Amino acid sequence: MKFERASGILLHPSSLPGAYGIGDVGPKAHEWIDFLAAAGSSLWQVLPLGPTGYGDSPYQCFSAFAGNPYIISPDALLTEGLLTLDDIRDRPSFPVERVDYGAVIPFKVKLLKRAFDRFRSGSHPNVNEEFKAFREAEAHWLDDFALFMTIKEAHGGGSWVDWPAPLRSRETIALKSFGDAHADDIERYAFWQYLFFWQWANLREHANKKGVQIIGDIPIFVAHDSADVWSHPELFYLDDEGQPTVVAGVPPDYFSPTGQRWGNPLYRWHLHAKDGYAWWLDRLSAVFSLVDIVRLDHFRGFAGYWEIPAEQETAENGQWVPGPGADFFKAIEKALGNPPDEKSGATHLSSQGTLPIIAEDLGEITPDVIELRDRFKLPGMKILVFAFDSDAENEFLPHNFTPNSVVYTGTHDNDTTCGWYERADEKIRDYARRYLARDGRDMAWDLIRAAWSSVAVFALAPLQDFLNLGNEARMNYPSKPSGNWIWRMSPRDLTDSLRARLKETNILYGRHAIRKEG
Repeated sequence: MKFERASGILLHPSSLPGAYGIGDVGPKAHEWIDFLAAAGSSLWQVLPLGPTGYGDSPYQCFSAFAGNPYIISPDALLTEGLLTLDDIRDRPSFPVERVDYGAVIPFKVKLLKRAFDRFRSGSHPNVNEEFKAFREAEAHWLDDFALFMTIKEAHGGGSWVDWPAPLRSRETIALKSFGDAHADDIERYAFWQYLFFWQWANLREHANKKGVQIIGDIPIFVAHDSADVWSHPELFYLDDEGQPTVVAGVPPDYFSPTGQRWGNPLYRWHLHAKDGYAWWLDRLSAVFSLVDIVRLDHFRGFAGYWEIPAEQETAENGQWVPGPGADFFKAIEKALGNPPDEKSGATHLSSQGTLPIIAEDLGEITPDVIELRDRFKLPGMKILVFAFDSDAENEFLPHNFTPNSVVYTGTHDNDTTCGWYERADEKIRDYARRYLARDGRDMAWDLIRAAWSSVAVFALAPLQDFLNLGNEARMNYPSKPSGNWIWRMSPRDLTDSLRARLKETNILYGRHAIRKEG
């Protein structure tokens, strides 16, 4: 794939407006695509799209393959006849500016159960045939996921390591007995996945017709309490009870004297290598069936990762361990880097030698990480809110960029630009004003212009920066265990003046994409 100069906006679907308490992939998402296209932007970046669990984080999902049922659109189900107006009359009065997951989740689950019951009534033969085909095509992950979620539901939502031993260790007789007794519930979870993938496919088709590419996100690690770890325990460092023996994180640094202990189980990379990284290739193929480009999170972990003994409460007493390195990316190129097979319709990534992958190369970056990134010609990331705390040698200042990079004003893990500028030391604020030759009264757009005018092939910013919002709109605080991922845009935010201003910026700096009709 050849990356071409373009611009876009970072916005997770859950942040879209709408009447159901959380953004979804229905009409408002289609309108969002139309806004991007009309403004001449051709990129929409999202966070991971998987089913969220405790803490509502899209980076801690119950599956690396499944979709999030909470962002299924009730409006699309109404159109399809899987819901009726009577089904939504008891909709709670949700807050407009944030997601109240405590209220949203039971409401959405109730709607989805009603949709499944209507499907089971036999009144939708076309849906039945499509669902059957979907289950067959996705059986390699869907069967385990639907069974996992059903067992979890039957045991009060508890982690799989606390299930009865026969189910925890996947004894054949126990799984068959449970599956026979809960066949309807297993089918229900599979059906919800069909709904997600059907709606997302419609949205992606609309985006591509408008000339908009979707950038997805792949966390390097998966959640311990996930169908992935439960169904493939041999691929992770676990003890006989299913508990991790070593976990992921990052070492102490200037920002965190005890480091960050993420807690995700670590891969037995030598076993992944033995079968040609089959699980990872399946995972990548699944994500590329949803998006056009991916941001590979914690890219440095593929060169070397921080291994923490599971019994340690902080990340201080860990060690660097080599990752799979070039062997992993060569396997990706070999398996997925070919033109699509016209007969099979198989999904492939690239026909030009460059994978459609953005390397999230932030944090403690060593020469081996840079060598790995550059060997496969992967663009790295530049973050402008990191640019002004030192001097002209700062790698995040635009004059130090290379074209093969992706620049952001900030990401979901940072302060908004307005929030950053308000909290920054005066020395940093002064350097930013002098560097940008601006007075600081419109700092969010000052950074947007700096990003758009740079040589970086892609320029992106969170929607919050286009709206000049402060940290009340910040998406995530990495050290904060709750209250994240809740921000939503207002239905009135996408104004004609904003579209015109973004379009003019795209034109001025050569990032304007010609809108496609249809």
